[in-house]
Amino acid sequence: MAELKEETHKKTHKLKVFQRAIAMLIGAVAVATGLEIFLVPNDVIDGGITGISIMVSHLTGLPLGVFIFVLNLPFFYLGYKQIGKTFAISTIFGIIVLSYFTSMFHHIPAFTEDILLATIFGGMIVGVGVGLAIRFGGALDGIEILAIIINSKIPFSVGEIIMVFNLFILGAAGFIFSWDRAMYSIIAYLIAFKTIDIVVEGMEQSKSAWIISDKSEDIGEAILFRMGRGVTYISGRGAYTGENTKVIFCVITRLEEAELKSIVDDYDPNAFLAIADIAEVRGGRFKKKNVH
Repeated sequence: MAELKEETHKKTHKLKVFQRAIAMLIGAVAVATGLEIFLVPNDVIDGGITGISIMVSHLTGLPLGVFIFVLNLPFFYLGYKQIGKTFAISTIFGIIVLSYFTSMFHHIPAFTEDILLATIFGGMIVGVGVGLAIRFGGALDGIEILAIIINSKIPFSVGEIIMVFNLFILGAAGFIFSWDRAMYSIIAYLIAFKTIDIVVEGMEQSKSAWIISDKSEDIGEAILFRMGRGVTYISGRGAYTGENTKVIFCVITRLEEAELKSIVDDYDPNAFLAIADIAEVRGGRFKKKNVH
């Protein structure tokens, strides 16, 4: 039995490694595409070490892929020492692939010379690539690694630290290219930033819902049978009224939020309803049941 469990664990581990490698490969190719076929030919840059690499490449005339690899090496070492071996290996693999394909795509003509279209679609494609890497436990830019390490020492989130770094980097684009290109670069970065969120969290981002109503059982049954979502009843007591009440807790996706609100309004327009984002859901019976 122990040998069977160990063999199953090894197969699962190999499958996860394979999935991570494929995700990093696709993510790196997507970032290279967004950079070399949309952004770079139109003098629009990305944030982070990639943005610095684009500016240095523009000033020196040397291939972008060389600087992406070389400038990220110190951060790869930091990631290895501070975060972990698996993270570091995934990251160096992704950076090598990114460096290679940016060099391969360098001579491909720009897909569009419309600066706005290039900014929008380039930002989206870069965001998809970076999001895939993050979702599967890696990174494609050294600034992300640096932000994770700094985050443990100062009272700011990883996102806030990256934002501060990128404001300086994107601002520098105004001196090297032009100020309108710097502004387009900020737009591209914001689009990429939002796309990363969607890829990492998914279009069906989970949300928790808390409902307090005198008709909690009717609402709970409607959620069960109309939405196919499980609910949990929690006993509560109002601090002001002192009355006992039944609180409904359930987990839905962002696409189901409107339907949940509709159900609550149908049964009790005066019900208390609170909905919040959830970073991750595991275990339990979150999987949606078939609705007949």
